[in-house]
Amino acid sequence: MVALSEDEIRTAPKALLHDHLDGGLRPATVLELADEIGHPLPAADAGSLARWFASAADSGSLERYLETFAHTVGVMQTPAALHRVARECALDLAADGVVYAEVRFAPEQHLEAGLTLDEVVEAVVAGFVDGAAEAAAQGYQIRVGTLLTAMRHAARSMEIAELAVRHRDAGVVGFDIAGAEAGYPPTRHLDAFEYLQRENFHFTIHAGEAFGLPSIWQALQWCGADRLGHGVRIVDDLDLSDPDNPKLGRLSAYVRDKRIPLELCPSSNVQTGAVASIAEHPIGVLRDLRFRVTVNTDNRLMSRTSMSREMALLSEAFGWGWADLQWFTINAMKSSFIPFDERLVLINEVIKPAYAKVLGS
Repeated sequence: MVALSEDEIRTAPKALLHDHLDGGLRPATVLELADEIGHPLPAADAGSLARWFASAADSGSLERYLETFAHTVGVMQTPAALHRVARECALDLAADGVVYAEVRFAPEQHLEAGLTLDEVVEAVVAGFVDGAAEAAAQGYQIRVGTLLTAMRHAARSMEIAELAVRHRDAGVVGFDIAGAEAGYPPTRHLDAFEYLQRENFHFTIHAGEAFGLPSIWQALQWCGADRLGHGVRIVDDLDLSDPDNPKLGRLSAYVRDKRIPLELCPSSNVQTGAVASIAEHPIGVLRDLRFRVTVNTDNRLMSRTSMSREMALLSEAFGWGWADLQWFTINAMKSSFIPFDERLVLINEVIKPAYAKVLGS
């Protein structure tokens, strides 16, 4: 099978569950916002800055990867800057054919100029709304849901969980924790997760990326996560010594049986050293074994990627065609944090009709 090109894939509707707002800025926007506040940058033009972000992130270390965010978060400290970044995020995703996206960010990281947590959330949500409206005027359809992230090394998770619930009817659809996994297990934030469960609120947890099966087990069995942010290390619980007869361990079988979504981010997983290459990414075997696999971007700036590029890379590596891309897209919509009937509208009225055309059915 001839691999699908990025341009071809861009025309098809896609759903995205794992994208960081502070990891997807336009390089030119970083330059302009930094100039306004006197924030020093490692490059003086958009092209050079884009290359610096990609190079700094391409280190094989999650901790080194996270250092790049000092510059993006540093310029996102005012309502105008937050609104602009969110608006441009919606526009960029829409132009890439994304019809539904859940974009996450950590409000606690945007308080340096004196904003309150609520003001941060309001600025970002307004930016998403305005960006989606502007995209519609340009002929693109997109809906953006916001996830609020707490940093796992900090102690504000309950405060951020309460913030998320407070804005649940104003664009916030879920909660997350992120940051370096090693030494900061999700159980440190158990009170926040128990609160969210009592409030019938959705949450995902970064788990099974840099750390292994214990992180996944805690996220699910102690914290009750609806989805796994990355979750790529679930492959460690598979016995693949006989390719014709793979065996699932207790945890991986549970994840598959319960249809727990995996928010896989192929290019990012390679950059952070979670996997060696796209061709060796466990997404291939996990798709074959029918786990609830989704494809995501993680940080579009640092990985110099998009949903179309991620899917094109996978099409080339695994020989996947339109039917596979439709499967990933519907998986993502089924796993989204918006109400069930609203998911069905996007699946049945937007996604399936578009793929039916390219599949010739």
